[in-house]
Amino acid sequence: MPVYTVHAPSPHGADLRATDKFVFVRDGFHFWAMVFGPLWLLWNRLWLALIGWIVLFAAFQAALSSLGVGRGGILLADIVVAILMGLEATTLRRWTLSRGKWRQLDVVVADDEDTAEHRFFDRWSKAQRGIVNDQWAVDRGGPPPTRSVPGEAFSNPPPLPSGGIIGLFPEPGGSR
Repeated sequence: MPVYTVHAPSPHGADLRATDKFVFVRDGFHFWAMVFGPLWLLWNRLWLALIGWIVLFAAFQAALSSLGVGRGGILLADIVVAILMGLEATTLRRWTLSRGKWRQLDVVVADDEDTAEHRFFDRWSKAQRGIVNDQWAVDRGGPPPTRSVPGEAFSNPPPLPSGGIIGLFPEPGGSR
């Protein structure tokens, strides 16, 4: 099963308002980083890692050429470098996040990224202090509680619409 690390942009602690900025980085081998190393680095905006890759790859090629290694040996060395790039792609991404003052919050084991997000937020929301008493959270499970106190504006629930359907489409089969 894949392992994901969860990173938050705030160096002082994760905030409920920043949850849409959390990054889930899958650990393991990245095939596309192996096949298209520099393009994968560009796609993931790993600029310093890209510059380092170009410099090290050029120095590696120059060193192999100056040592008199044949074309087959250079090709084999390039394949080894590509495999290493596929293996270390997530390490480069985590390193870039840590340089940008991101903080690793958790490690989650899940089949895919959506499941990892679900597991992380289930566990993380229980640990947050303010989420239990969050006034903006709405329980959609049933009608709101009512009191039979005369004179209070919110004593009785609002009446249902005449069609009996609540939602975006007030009439069954109606136009959008």
